[in-house]
This record gives sequence, structure tokens and C-alpha cells, in this order.
Amino acid sequence: MSAASPDVPAALRHRLVELAARTVGELEPLLVPSSLRRVRAFAPAKRAASGSAPLWAALEADAAFRARVARTWRHAHPDVASLVGGVEDDDERAPDDPRGAEVATGPAAEPAPESGGPALPPSVDAPAPSWDAAAGAWLHAQDWSVWVPRELDAAEPASPDPAVARLRTRAEELTRALEESRAQAAALTDEVATTRRELRRLRSDADRARAQGRQAAQDAQTALEEARAAQAAAADAQRVAAEDLRAARAERDAARAEVRVARRLADARVRLLLDTIVDAASGLRTELALPPAADLPADLVAPEPDAAPVRVGSRGRLVDDPTLLDELLRLPRAHLVVDGYNVTKSAFGGLTLELQRRHLVDGLASLAARTGAEVTCCFDGRPSPMPTASLARGVRVRFSVGEIADDLIRRLVRAEPAGRVVVVVTSDQEVTHDVEADGAYVVPSATLVGWLQRR
Repeated sequence: MSAASPDVPAALRHRLVELAARTVGELEPLLVPSSLRRVRAFAPAKRAASGSAPLWAALEADAAFRARVARTWRHAHPDVASLVGGVEDDDERAPDDPRGAEVATGPAAEPAPESGGPALPPSVDAPAPSWDAAAGAWLHAQDWSVWVPRELDAAEPASPDPAVARLRTRAEELTRALEESRAQAAALTDEVATTRRELRRLRSDADRARAQGRQAAQDAQTALEEARAAQAAAADAQRVAAEDLRAARAERDAARAEVRVARRLADARVRLLLDTIVDAASGLRTELALPPAADLPADLVAPEPDAAPVRVGSRGRLVDDPTLLDELLRLPRAHLVVDGYNVTKSAFGGLTLELQRRHLVDGLASLAARTGAEVTCCFDGRPSPMPTASLARGVRVRFSVGEIADDLIRRLVRAEPAGRVVVVVTSDQEVTHDVEADGAYVVPSATLVGWLQRR
């Protein structure tokens, strides 16, 4: 049939290619010719336009495939199939039946030779010529030219007119463009359907995501409420623990207070017992009228001759010698009492009272560290005592609140037991007289100033 291919009009060829494309889509994969397997993979809307060349080649060369396309045509046009060729229905034959192939390859495949005019249809009652009927005649190897529409056949004069040829070419182009547009429209319809399916899928995914989001929000709200409840429970537990802690501290303070009261009670009982014993001894002495012991047995056995009292430790040194102060303070348990302002006014008179006290206390701290003696420095009174944190270590500082420093020095000396070495640093003669009468050593202020300047 390749010899007749150039005579097949474009419209008829287009109908045949569309039938072949539809048949390829309906066949089982194993029955599709090998040359058309790639065409079968195309989209149905694009299969005829994109695979027109291989489809037409298969129609011309493959009789079995042409028979299958003829069966597709008969199913689509049953009213015309009984009139075209007058052959029996191929539905009862296998696609590879030799008789079907013989029908497609018989000598009638070529159009009837021209006899001076167009041939008439085989039956008076036959339908009007059409491209679908011509396609069926071509597939059944009949004279398809008699089924070509008359307007196209009549429009072919013996000597073709160039203008008519151009119009015919233009009509064929427009027909092809229309078919391509239809194919594109079908492809776009498929794409729209695909897009709609994708849109439905996306909407379903969005609905599912919204549902999951709502569920997650509910879970988060539940977790938040549980966390708040746990926080409230923890706060209640913390308050209870704080109350228990306060109660425990109150019990501890009460127990400590009871211990202190019990200790003071025990001290008071011991002191009361001691006072009772002392009072009993004193009462016994009074009742027995015992005079105080004036003489000791050793004094009576070996009486001491009268002699002038001698100060131990002077060793012939002058009273203003700083070395004398060192020797006195190195005696066991020595106590140094200093008349503060009496010393500072003679040594640091140009400074303020605060600086005078600071210089003197720092120097006495050095003296206490060197000799190991107890050091007490007395200043005239002020409204409140100086904070002890601002004083040097090892030096006791006292202010005579409500009295003068001289009286405070006298009381300190009288408070010491007899026999303890007490050294008083002062240049006041009244204080010197009084403390010497109480058994204290007196060193002038100049001696201490000399010692401080020497260090």
C-alpha cells in the first residue's frame, strides 16, 4: 500500500492515524508492534500528533495491526461497517487470521481507476460519503475513493487551479491546526484533571495537617496545664517546707534558750552554794571571834629585819631609759597601763586626736607583740566607745565614759591582784602617787615615747 500512500488525502490520513493511536492504547502490551511501543507510552491526547509517522508506517506495513485498527473502526461505526466492503465481522476472527490479512492486502487496496468521473457508492440506500466511511474502506482494502465527500471530489477539476490548490492546502493546514488544537486542548484537560487531583490531594494533606496541628495544640495545652499543676504543687510543697524550716529553727532557738537558761541556773546555784559556804565560814569566824592572822609561823620563827623596800628590776637604770620598760614588761604576766592623751600630747601634739590615738595604739601593738605583755590604753571619755574592729590587735583600748582617764587607771590598778607586775605610763604626779601606793611601777611618758621612737 505504499504506492497508494501519496494519493491518500490528509484528512483521511489523519482519521486513520487517530484510529491507530486509539487502538495502540487499547491493545495488550504484548500485542503492540515493537515499532509502536514508544508511541504507546505517550499521553492519549498527544499520541496521534506525536507518533503520526510510526503509526502510519505500521498501518501500511503491518497487516495484523491494520486488522486490529479495522476492528476498532467497526466498533466505532457499526452502521457504516455493514455497507463498506460487505465483509463478515472480523470480531469472530483472531487478529492473525490469514483471511483478515488477505483482505487487507488484496488487489482492491488500490483505488479504482478513474472512468471519466467519480465512482458511485455501492448501494442506493448507503449513507452519504464521509471521511469515516473512507477510513473503513481503506482499512478493509476497498475502494475508499468512492467514500470521499463529493464536495472535495468535485472540487478537483481536470486541470487544477493554483488558487484552489492553495486554498485546499490552507484548508488542510487549518484542519491539522484544528486537530492539533484539539489534541492540545485534550492534553490541557488531562493536565487540569491532574492538577485538580493534585489540588484535592493537597487539600486532603492540608486538612490532615490542620487536624494534626489541632491535636498537637490540644496536647500542648494539656501538657501546659499539667506543668502548671505540677508547678502549683511544687510551690505548695515549697511553702510547706519553708514553714517546717521556720518551725524547726524556732524549736532550735527555743532549745538553745533553754540550754542558756539552764546553764545560768546551774551557775547561779553553784555561786549561791559558794556564797553560802563563804557566809557560813565568815559567820563561824565572827561567832568564834577570831582576829585576822597578823603573823605567819615563819615570820615568828625568823623575823625579817626592817629595811627599805627595793623595786625589783630597776638594776640601776634611770627612770627615763627605754630599756627599763623592756625589762619590766618581760616579767611574767606583766600588765602595761598607759595614760593615752598624757603620752600623745607630749609626742604627737600637732596631730588630730584621731591620728594621735592611731599612732599610739599602733606603737603599743608592736610593743605587745615584742614583749608578750598585756597592754591597756586609757583615753578620756567620749559619748560612745570606739568600735573594737578599728583597733590594733593585742591592745585593749578603754574610754572613761562618765569619768576621767585618771580614775579609770586607778580602778584598773586596784583590780589587779597583789604581786602581779603592773606598769603605769604617765607623767601625772597625782596618778603616780596613787598607783605607786597600790604597788604599781610608774614610768614617765617620755620613756614610752623614747621606746616608740627607737623601734
